[in-house]
Amino acid sequence: MDEDPARTVRAVREVLAEARSGVADSERLLAALAALREVREQLAAWEPELIAAARAGGTSWTALAPALGVASRQAAERRFLRLRPSVSGESTGEARVDAERDRRAGDRAVAEWARRNSAILRQLAGQAGALPGLDAEARESADRLSAVLGEDDVTGLLAPMADLRARLPREHTGFAERLGEIGMHTEQVRRDAVDDRRDRQSSR
Repeated sequence: MDEDPARTVRAVREVLAEARSGVADSERLLAALAALREVREQLAAWEPELIAAARAGGTSWTALAPALGVASRQAAERRFLRLRPSVSGESTGEARVDAERDRRAGDRAVAEWARRNSAILRQLAGQAGALPGLDAEARESADRLSAVLGEDDVTGLLAPMADLRARLPREHTGFAERLGEIGMHTEQVRRDAVDDRRDRQSSR
């Protein structure tokens, strides 16, 4: 049938009318069912794109809820997470919802940890900018870390720290180990937060 969704729907309606009248043959019925499936899949793919565009434009989940036919902001966000294509391999909508909530729980916990340890993180970032003997890539990474040091949100230091650690020469092994300890701490904080969320979820 036609690739245009509107025309396809009209064609399916014609076949449906034939079916109700008892005159549709099996070949047309099968073609209509296949076309309807394709339209359904296309519409399902459009919905998360439109939701994402609305969110990017500043529309709140509360405003989106009635447009999506759900009763609350939480339900609207949940619908989006269920429909959105997975970027990390989850095969079902519920798995995508759980993965996103795990990620957010981990991000919140790491951000809280970083703020509690802001003095240490800022000290390390400041020291990174003065490291001698760096090659071009390591120097560029250290410069990015120094640039982030001037920002208010200390959590922004974590990613460039990890990047710098991977580029440091052997003469700075000790400093690399200190950066590695930061990475290990944050990963443990993230895992603990995810485990805690899952435990609370399973106990409900």
